[in-house]
Amino acid sequence: MTLTKFRSACAAGAFVLALAVGGTASAQNAGQPQDLPTVTLHAGMHNIVAQVAKTPDQRQIGLMFRKEMAGHEGMIFVFEDPATQCFWMRNTLIPLSAAFVADDGSIVNIEDMKPLSDQSHCSTKPVRYVLEMNVGWFAKRGLKAGTKITGPLFH
Repeated sequence: MTLTKFRSACAAGAFVLALAVGGTASAQNAGQPQDLPTVTLHAGMHNIVAQVAKTPDQRQIGLMFRKEMAGHEGMIFVFEDPATQCFWMRNTLIPLSAAFVADDGSIVNIEDMKPLSDQSHCSTKPVRYVLEMNVGWFAKRGLKAGTKITGPLFH
């Protein structure tokens, strides 16, 4: 083996080791709820404290593994570009309602989702935002398609 090939092999081995260590760190966090930065949103007179999931890993974990969530809390998923967004409830222990939200903050549609289900719930139009709250939160407040959510994320 030449010195150049040896260095390349060592670099490749170090890269694989770094991936393995990163994978181990992620595995250690598996099964744990996320604690993400929050933003305050408003739906009329109702205040929402929403954790912001904006990276692919944060969005993939979402509200998985939580056993409860306060009535005024939720999670907002932020995507780079508008698209048809679909959600499921794998590893999610609490029933949720998902509001699919346009760039201007208007709710496009709302879907109620059952815990631990792989059933897909999708936006009826391309959106960049999905706001998850405890199941029935939107209905109990009379919020439906067309209602505006306001806050720093929306134009």
